[in-house]
Amino acid sequence: MDMLNVKVNGIAVSVPKGSTILEAARIAGVEIPTLCFMKEKNEIGACRICVVEATGARGLVTACVYPVTEGMEIKTNTEKVQKARKTTLELILSTHDKKCLSCPRSTNCELQKLCLEYGVDENAFGGFKPEYELDYSTPHLVRNNNKCILCRRCVAACNEQFVSVIGANDRGIDTNIGTPFNRPLGEVPCISCGQCTVVCPTGALTERDDTDKVWAALADPSKYVVVQTAPSVRATLGECFDMPIGTNVEGKMVAALRRLGFDKVFDTDFGADLTIVEEANELVERIQNGGVLPMITSCSPGWVKFCEFYYPDLLKHLSSCKSPQQMTGAVIKTWYAEKMNLDPKDIFVVSVMPCTAKKFEIGRDDQSASGYPDVDVALTTRELGRMIDRAGLKFTALPDEEFDNPLGDDTGAAVIFGATGGVMEAAVRTANAWLNGANEPLELKAVRGTQSIKETVVNVGGTDIKLCVASGAKAAKEVMDKLAAGNPEGWTFIEIMGCPGGCVNGGGQPIQPQYVRDTVDLKAVRAKALYDQDEAMTLRMSHESPIIKELYGEGHWYDKFGGHKAHQALHTSYTPRKKYK
Repeated sequence: MDMLNVKVNGIAVSVPKGSTILEAARIAGVEIPTLCFMKEKNEIGACRICVVEATGARGLVTACVYPVTEGMEIKTNTEKVQKARKTTLELILSTHDKKCLSCPRSTNCELQKLCLEYGVDENAFGGFKPEYELDYSTPHLVRNNNKCILCRRCVAACNEQFVSVIGANDRGIDTNIGTPFNRPLGEVPCISCGQCTVVCPTGALTERDDTDKVWAALADPSKYVVVQTAPSVRATLGECFDMPIGTNVEGKMVAALRRLGFDKVFDTDFGADLTIVEEANELVERIQNGGVLPMITSCSPGWVKFCEFYYPDLLKHLSSCKSPQQMTGAVIKTWYAEKMNLDPKDIFVVSVMPCTAKKFEIGRDDQSASGYPDVDVALTTRELGRMIDRAGLKFTALPDEEFDNPLGDDTGAAVIFGATGGVMEAAVRTANAWLNGANEPLELKAVRGTQSIKETVVNVGGTDIKLCVASGAKAAKEVMDKLAAGNPEGWTFIEIMGCPGGCVNGGGQPIQPQYVRDTVDLKAVRAKALYDQDEAMTLRMSHESPIIKELYGEGHWYDKFGGHKAHQALHTSYTPRKKYK
């Protein structure tokens, strides 16, 4: 590899030919501030916060796109550079809604941080300031263009997800980020994945905050308020409290939820195990009875919505199983309600999810097994973090506590649901046990990892089945295009997650600065916490769960896997969607 020798603030480094100044600076241990930059996704040099001085260059240059040359000397913090960055920040603020005290991104806003560091005068420039109405047209997201700085990171994230429903509209001072023909977001084929919210550097794109609904329910003596937490949340919630990325905070999370006042703290891992026994049964039935193959998982509401919008003719391939969130809610308001002599209308189910699309999912049709919504409110990991702060709880000092029984039981198969490939591995473990008589959990290392598409072949019941795992809507498109072309790959079972890397990288997960997202593989580090927990558990196959055994069998709540009663409560249907209303 050809190397170039450069100096960054007097520090000599060798970098690969073709490197940018930003890359050279990072190798030298020098961080240059950025706002628009996203590694390999949005390298456009638009915000000009990253300007530096470099020999051989005319004037200041943008470090994120300017290539280094042999012998180049780069200065990143000269008086000229700092003055230029400060002026740029003040110009950005001239059209920015500076209501920081009420902004959900306050103290975790990249623009706010830079303005503080550079000592800007927020009123340095006056003049015309465009005003936009807030967009509340979706159940999962609020768009506030008054806080948008036109960095286009959200546009890049939406493009990366293939759907590309947002982009730059108009020109000059009127330039704004919006949908085609400035329709409300709820009238375009947005899949609710929320990937735009985790890359937005300000409060222009945020999840719809439903915490007040939860506080109201907790204060209502007539409500029995139950909370359930998704598998991946235990691996990410700690980031809201400055704990190291990938810290498993399951015990502290349970303790915090109990102190918030929930009547019961349950684990959505139970619902994941329930999903697996139903999904594995469905797969086996399709294989043995000539059903529609390949079967595709249905746990990710962003993916399901993507399929309804873009591949409605292929909906028959989706498993009819509800997601773990919805299955858990359904069981709470049916079996658990009867067991505890509770009226389901008085039970208020809150879920804590890594995913903004879960807010959309709870309002879907065919999600009310008890006659009432399976889940009443879906919160993101970030919203739970804010509730814990509001309650004055010192999260890191809390003791470790365990989930409430019986819906706190789980297996290692459920835990790994939060990582791409985890649903596939969990389902195959159970199918392998049923059909091959295996007593030990099958470990599908081939479907682990953060690659967008992974494939492998396993033998189940004497038959080789070809598996495919895809994460992110762009990868989903690649897989679905092949399926539409007749499945030339010969896949039998496909797992698809709407977010790249799966739930650990969901649109509702804690916000990390773009520098961290560029330099740390969040997907891998967070997923490791889940796989480590799986390996440490005694029960690692879903059908081994004690509560699953209690629910199923002759004379039990569900007579058999995939039986009539189970199908009524735990399965759902899908609807083709119009791309534009």
